[in-house]
Amino acid sequence: MKQRFEEILGRIHKACEHCGRDPESVRLVTVSKTVATDRVRQAVRAGVRILGESYIQEARAKHSELSDLSIDWHFIGHLQTNKAKFAVRIFDLIHTLDSLKLARELDRQAARRDRVQPVLIQVNISREKTKSGIAIEQIESLVRDASGLEHLSVRGLMTMPPFFDQPEQARPYFNRLSQLARHIDALGIAGVSMKELSMGMSGDFEVAIEEGATLVRVGTAIFGARG
Repeated sequence: MKQRFEEILGRIHKACEHCGRDPESVRLVTVSKTVATDRVRQAVRAGVRILGESYIQEARAKHSELSDLSIDWHFIGHLQTNKAKFAVRIFDLIHTLDSLKLARELDRQAARRDRVQPVLIQVNISREKTKSGIAIEQIESLVRDASGLEHLSVRGLMTMPPFFDQPEQARPYFNRLSQLARHIDALGIAGVSMKELSMGMSGDFEVAIEEGATLVRVGTAIFGARG
């Protein structure tokens, strides 16, 4: 596992050098959903610093069992409004805000804990009905509404393109998210940052880096195929 993790880091560095970016500008989110706690602990020993989880119940158990470790927790799955209270207890960054209803509930739950919850807005660039995320046409409205919530901090955008055998086919989707981020940033909405772009997974993260990704979500290439 350590070798696979270091290989991914090496590929991230190489991709950054290829497009003239500082490798420190890209962080690896190691996707640990459905991975047993003992293997996650091994991964942290190998150098993993950010864990990406998709299921609240599983994350709650892991967070408790791994409470002795100094790691960041990122939520990368679809978040139901009724699970928001658990999400703000666990996660340093939520990648998948996709509605004003969820934004308001995250804000309410974060206020109860006297904290500001960092979030990314998930955009359904591909317009696939099977994928979560807000439509491109609605994103500006959501950003403006979320900016007025005292206990929420919008830090950027996230997307998942369709699956392609050829990574290059995902490039237009990553490029579009980067364009959206630049557009929103230019609006100068108070309290909103477009610092983070969460895009790219095991099969296409190098292309995503070339298009501006700051967070790449890689699991299979580190842990192997899921059972």
